[in-house]
Formats: sequence, structure tokens, C-alpha cells
Amino acid sequence: MALFCVPAISQDANWPSQPISFVSGFPGGAATDIYARKLGSELTPILNTSFISDNRTGAGGNIASNIVAQAKPDGYTFLLGTAGTHAINPALYKKLPFDPVKDFTHIALLGNLPNVLLVNPEKHPDIKTCKDLLALAKKKPGELNYASTGNGASGHLAAVQFGGASQTRYTHVPYRGQGPAMTALLSGEVDFFFNQSSPSIPVVQSGKARALAVTSSQRIAALPNVPTAAEACDLAGFESTTWYGLFGPAALPATIQTKMSQAVLKTIQTDSFRAWLVSQGIAPIEDGSPAAFKKVHEADLVRWAKIVKESGAQVD
Repeated sequence: MALFCVPAISQDANWPSQPISFVSGFPGGAATDIYARKLGSELTPILNTSFISDNRTGAGGNIASNIVAQAKPDGYTFLLGTAGTHAINPALYKKLPFDPVKDFTHIALLGNLPNVLLVNPEKHPDIKTCKDLLALAKKKPGELNYASTGNGASGHLAAVQFGGASQTRYTHVPYRGQGPAMTALLSGEVDFFFNQSSPSIPVVQSGKARALAVTSSQRIAALPNVPTAAEACDLAGFESTTWYGLFGPAALPATIQTKMSQAVLKTIQTDSFRAWLVSQGIAPIEDGSPAAFKKVHEADLVRWAKIVKESGAQVD
């Protein structure tokens, strides 16, 4: 038996000895792709290997997740997952080809992402604050519409939470991704858009869109003058954030899980990386360990299931 164990032990000890793939379920240039490339470049000198950003789009990230769930647990295939792929999709889809917890190994929690409530200042020059938007919505119940990046996306669910908390009604207009949804806002097709912070920052800074609020519990440094929804909309306790996290396939050897987790956490906790996260509108994590990540993940499965049910969203 000892002789049979020697090759496995040797392989783990020599890890990594070849390039590592970071799989994500969204296209090149998406926030997950940008994060994967940034993280890989920072890990290269630490682990002395190269990293490949492998974008496998489709089914709201489920295709990429399933690829990693079925991957050989040798430490060369990881998933840059999100709360969407691993906490929202399980409630959104009737059946997934993988178990969001049992088929993965938690490596590290990578950051929290708020949404930003955006309006088009040309279409709505009189809406300068969140309270202005709410006042108009109460005058015209159900008449205002909003964009999302798809049914069950974080922006859709943030708007559902927003409507429930403020007792206002809106019409949902889903689009196929961030680009078309942003185009709809900027062209005046829709009245507002809850969009993730990273792609929202440049359009706000350019003046093309007006930010009324962020959905985190605290303001974000990249948009310091934009209040939280709790502040701006008078919605005490309102919060709607998602996260990025790194997963490996199930049965990943503990030695590899530990080595990768330690390398990732060492990287994302440096001052320079934290500054980059802040510039992207991503809130750094204080405890991103595998145990803390798994705890957040399991709690979010329950939390998002309730919100999805309230929204009535369903993909299939």
C-alpha cells in the first residue's frame, strides 16, 4: 500500500509543474476575465508557473462550472466562480449538471461586488437622487422600466429587492449581457439599471450615466460621492452584493488546496492588489480562507433562493 501511495505524494509535492487554467463562465473582457488575468499574473512568480484564462461562456456560467466540476482534481483546473454561478443559479435553474457545494473544493473568497443604481441624465435630467426616482415611481407605478443582464442576474435581483424595500413597482427588461443592457440605458430605452460596480465606474466618471446609489453597506472608494442605497433611498439596512470566489474540483488533494489558497490569499491581501480591487469597485475580503468562503457560500444559497423565489425569475 505504501508503494502505491508514493506516486500521488510525489505529484502533490511537485505541484505545480505545468500551466494552470482559470476557467470562467463569461466572455473575454468581462469582469471575471479581467480578475482571472490579474490574479494569474500576480501568482506566476509565487507558484513559478503560468496561468491561462479560459472563458467558457453559456448558460449563465453553468457550462464553465460543469467543466471544472468534472475536471481531474490534479490542481491544474480552477474556476473563477461567482455568487451568480454558485448561489443564484441553483435557485434559478430547475436542474443543474453539478452540485454547487459537493462537486467543488473551496479555495478562496476573492472579493465582494455591489451594484450601482444608474440613470441616464439626458433622459431623466430631473432625477438627481434616489429619492427623485422613488417619487417618480410612486406617481407612475409599473410604468418605469429597468435593464438587467438577464433573468436572475444580480442586477435583476437587486432591483427586485429595491422594489420590495421601497414598495414601488417597475417593469423588468432583460438583455443578453452587460453590453446590451448598458447600451439600452445610454440610448434611453430603459429608465434605470442596477449594474455591477466594475463596468459602472467608467460610465459614471465620464458623465454618461448618473449614479444614484451603491447597493453595499458602505460607500465604495472608486465612487466616493455616491451614497449607499440605505442612505440615498432611506432604506435602512438595504444591501445587495455578490462575490467572486476561486473553486477547484471536488477531491482536490488537501496539500494542493492549502498551497493554492495560501498563494491566493497572500496575493490579494497585498496593498497593491487591494488598491487594484478598490479601483475596480470590488471590496477586499478580510477572511477569504476556504472555511470562511464555504460558510459564506452556504449562507448565500439560502439567502438568494428566497430572493429568486420572490422575483419569480426562472431560466428553464
